[in-house]
Amino acid sequence: MFRNVSGKLVTETVRVHRYVKHAPLIRRVTPSSVSVRSFTDVKDEAQPPFDASLLDFLVCPLSKKPLRYEAKTNELINEELGIAYPISDGIPNMIPQEARLIQKDADSSTTPTQE
Repeated sequence: MFRNVSGKLVTETVRVHRYVKHAPLIRRVTPSSVSVRSFTDVKDEAQPPFDASLLDFLVCPLSKKPLRYEAKTNELINEELGIAYPISDGIPNMIPQEARLIQKDADSSTTPTQE
């Protein structure tokens, strides 16, 4: 059994070695062949738009209520809980730990008055 294993090992090694000798060489990368971009060349790329038709299917993972899309902040808003889910590259991030708390407007009609 040992002879068979060692024989296969030697023949396979020779086959690989022969292939490597005749394999085409990979072109070396030199500093002159690589284009270099500085931070000043980088432009703010526009985010892909959010597909508003997804609002028919997406609900808040916590309350299971529909969400509202806010184009100004590029977030999905849950008015009931006061949280906003970010949208990155057109994909909503629906992880509750990643959601941002939003400040609800203080409505004078909902706050009790002291007399």
